[in-house]
Amino acid sequence: MIPVLVPLPGNEEMAARLAHVLGGETGRLEVRHFPDGETYLRYAEPVEGRKLALVCTLDRPDTKILPVIFAAATARELGAASVGLVAPYLAYMRQDRRFKPGEAVTSAVFARMLAAELDWLVTVDPHLHRRQSLAEIYSIPTRVVHTAPLISAWIARVVERPLLVGPDSESGQWVVAVAEEAHAPHIVLEKARRGDRDVEVSVPEVARWRDHTPVLVDDIVSTGRTMIATVGHLTRAGMRAPICVGVHGIFAGDAYEALQKAGAGRIITTNAVTHPSNAIDLTGVLAEAVRALSP
Repeated sequence: MIPVLVPLPGNEEMAARLAHVLGGETGRLEVRHFPDGETYLRYAEPVEGRKLALVCTLDRPDTKILPVIFAAATARELGAASVGLVAPYLAYMRQDRRFKPGEAVTSAVFARMLAAELDWLVTVDPHLHRRQSLAEIYSIPTRVVHTAPLISAWIARVVERPLLVGPDSESGQWVVAVAEEAHAPHIVLEKARRGDRDVEVSVPEVARWRDHTPVLVDDIVSTGRTMIATVGHLTRAGMRAPICVGVHGIFAGDAYEALQKAGAGRIITTNAVTHPSNAIDLTGVLAEAVRALSP
C-alpha cells in the first residue's frame, strides 16, 4: 500500500512529486501558530488505518522539528497504520561525540526524538562523520539515498571535459566515486601547512588540465567557505571558472552570493533543500526508498 504523502509547510512540491511517481495521493495538514507562538496542527482528512509518510526536509531544523513530532504523534493517536518521515536533509548529524565536558551529543538526542514517534525514515546522504551508518543512533528502519550516480549523470550530460576536484584529502573518496561514475578524471588539491595560519594549496599538474572544466563536489554547502577557498586556488592557478555542485545547499547567510562573487562558473544543488540552484531532481530515488520501507 502506497502511503499518503503529507507535507509539512514548505514541502508541498516534493510531496506532490513523490505522490505522482508513486501513484499515491497527498494529504492535507493544517499548521498555524497561536498568538503566543505555539503550534496548532490538524489533519484535514481521516488517517485511521492509513499509512502516512510525512515529508519535511530538515534544514533550519529548530522551527520544523516540533511540527514533525506533533504530526507523527497525532497520526498515531488517530489510528494511522504507520507513520514514516521523508527528510531529504537530515539535521543534527554534526555533533556525534562529546568534544568538551558537558556538551550535548545532539545527533543521538535528535535520533531518539524522531525514533520515538516514527516507524521509518528516508533521507539523502546524511553527514555521518565518524559514524558508519544511521543504525548506530536510529532504532527504526532507515533508508539512505545516495546521490553520486545522479550527480555523475548530470556532469556527464552537461559539462564538457569535466575534471572532478577535491578540496582536500578528506574529500578524495567522494570525488573518486563521482568521477568514476561520470567517466571523468579527478584531482585532489594538496595542502602544505607551515604553521597555524600559513597553509599553501597547490593544484597538481595544472598545465595538463587547462582545457578541462573543474567541477567541485561536496555533500553540504553551508557557509561555502571550503568551496570559496577552492575556487580561489583554481582560478589563481589559471584554470577555468569551476562549477560547484552540492548535495545539500544550506547556504547560510550570504554563502550563495559569496560563492558567486568568488568566481564560481555555475552553482548546482539537488532539491534535497529547496533553493534557486536546484538542478538535480531526487524524486525518483526517494520514491524507490519510500516504496522499500512501506511495502
